Amino acid sequence: MNWSEYNHFFDEILQNSNPAAPYDNPDYLDYTKMNQSRSKRWMKHGEIIPSIIETVGKIEKAQHWILITEPWCGDAAHSVPFIHLISELSEYVNLEIQLRDDDSEIEKYLTNGGKSIPILVIRDENGKDLAVWGPRPAACQVIFNKLKSEGAEFTEMKIGLQNWYNQDAGVSLQVELNDLIKQTL
Repeated sequence: MNWSEYNHFFDEILQNSNPAAPYDNPDYLDYTKMNQSRSKRWMKHGEIIPSIIETVGKIEKAQHWILITEPWCGDAAHSVPFIHLISELSEYVNLEIQLRDDDSEIEKYLTNGGKSIPILVIRDENGKDLAVWGPRPAACQVIFNKLKSEGAEFTEMKIGLQNWYNQDAGVSLQVELNDLIKQTL
């Protein structure tokens, strides 16, 4: 699906009085509502850093970006909008969004054996993987690992990660993607 279809999917979930699983679970539905709000905020106020604009401008061959995600994913709400905005900087980049739980390629890109998302796969015009990123920026992963090792409750982990994402404002993700994209040139 493309960006427009992904956003339409978000809307369908939230407008459906009897959504399908996992959105029939009130917690998942609440995550999705919050994530849509966060995603819209980054689309409106997120700033793309100059270095990635310059790097993406150097792409001269077709690239197929596959973004594996789900609307319920909190990390995705902060990363997916920036990945979309960055993909729009080049006519050579085609962004395809795959839903992790619906016929995606996630099994090829497990994180420590798990289906963590979002995952971005950058392929060349022949379908060869050039780079893979995800599921969250390295600095955020450090916080996640620390909280997990301390036995933090889910709510505490959510708040800790949310605070990090708000303070970082997409910069770490963009720096990491900038380095990754340079490797594909």
